[in-house]
Amino acid sequence: MHVVLAGGGTAGHIEPALALADALRRQDPTVGITALGTERGLETRLVPERGYELGLIPAVPLPRKPTPELITVPGRLRGTIKAAEQILERTKADCVVGFGGYVALPGYLAAKRLGVPIIVHEANARPGLANKIGSRYANGVAVSTPDSKLRGARYIGIPLRRTIATLDRARVRPEARAAFGLDQNLPTLLVSGGSQGARRLNEVVQQVAPVLQRSGIQILHVVGPKNELPRVDNMPGMPPYIPVPYVDRMDLAYAAADMMLCRAGAMTVAELSAVGLPAAYVPLPIGNGEQRLNAQPVVKAGGGLLVDDAELTHEWVQGNVLPVLADPHKLYEMSRAAAEFGRRDADDLLVGMVYEAIAARRQA
Repeated sequence: MHVVLAGGGTAGHIEPALALADALRRQDPTVGITALGTERGLETRLVPERGYELGLIPAVPLPRKPTPELITVPGRLRGTIKAAEQILERTKADCVVGFGGYVALPGYLAAKRLGVPIIVHEANARPGLANKIGSRYANGVAVSTPDSKLRGARYIGIPLRRTIATLDRARVRPEARAAFGLDQNLPTLLVSGGSQGARRLNEVVQQVAPVLQRSGIQILHVVGPKNELPRVDNMPGMPPYIPVPYVDRMDLAYAAADMMLCRAGAMTVAELSAVGLPAAYVPLPIGNGEQRLNAQPVVKAGGGLLVDDAELTHEWVQGNVLPVLADPHKLYEMSRAAAEFGRRDADDLLVGMVYEAIAARRQA
C-alpha cells in the first residue's frame, strides 16, 4: 500500500500530515508514504527530517477568496496537476490524503483523473478553497471542529504528534519545570505567539509581568527566534520570568504550564485541548477570521478565554488571566473542560478512513 499526502506550505498543513504518516507506519511499517510539496515550503525540511519521501511539484498559490485572479488558476494548475499525476503513477498510489494548502488541490485533481481515492482533512473551522473543491470528489472528509460547513464531514479533530497526543501533564510536570528553570510549586503562565512569535503578545506580557510576579505567578515566555529577548531582572524571592527565543519541546512547555496566552491557530487550539491546558486565545487580527472560529468551540465549552487582538492589554491580562491562575479550582475546571473537548486519537481515526476508502475502491 502507498499513500500520498498533500499538505505542504505551512506547519499547520504539514504537521497533521506527518502525524498521519507516523500513524500509518505504526499500523503497517511496510506502507509507502510520499508527501507532495513545493521548493519553497517548510516541507523541504520537515518531511525529510521525519524520514519520509518528498515529491516536489510547482507551487500555484490560491486566492483565499473569490477574486478576478481565480479565473487564472486553471491555466496555472495544468503543469502542477501533471507533475502530481506523475508522482501518483510512479508510486502506484492507493490513496491521496490532502490537508489544504498549495499542493492539495493539484493532488486532488490528479487523483480524480487517475481514479485514486481521496480523503480530505480540514483543520480550520473555515475551510480553504482547496479543501472546498477537494471535498466534492472525496471518498471521505474529516474535520477538526464539530460545526464544520463541509458536506458529509466527520468530526475527528487534528492528527497530533505522539509527544503531544500521549502527554500526561501532571506526570511530566516536575521534569518540565526543572528543564526551564521554573519553580515546582508556583502557578505558571506560558506565553507564545507561534513559531515566529507575536509582537502584540510580547509587548503586553512584558508590561504585565511585574504584576503577575508580585501576585505569585511565574512566566515562561517564548518570544520567537527573530524577536529581541527582553531584559529581565528576577529579584530574589520573586517568581521567575523566563523569556526564551524558541522551544523545540512544546510537550515540556505544555506540561510546565497551568495556562497559556497564545494565538488561535488550528494546531495550537487542537494541541492545548488534547492536553487539557486552558488558554487565553488572541486570534490573529488579519486573514479571514478563521482563528476566532477555531477557538470559539473550546471557549464555549469552558476550556479557554477569547479576546480580540485590539483588546489585549496588560489591564485585560490582569483582570482576566490573573484571577484564573490564582484560583486552583478555576484552573482545574477549565483544564477539565478543555480536555473533554480535545481529541487525542485523530491520527488513528484518519488511518481508519484511509483504509475504508482503499477497501471500498478495491471492492468496486
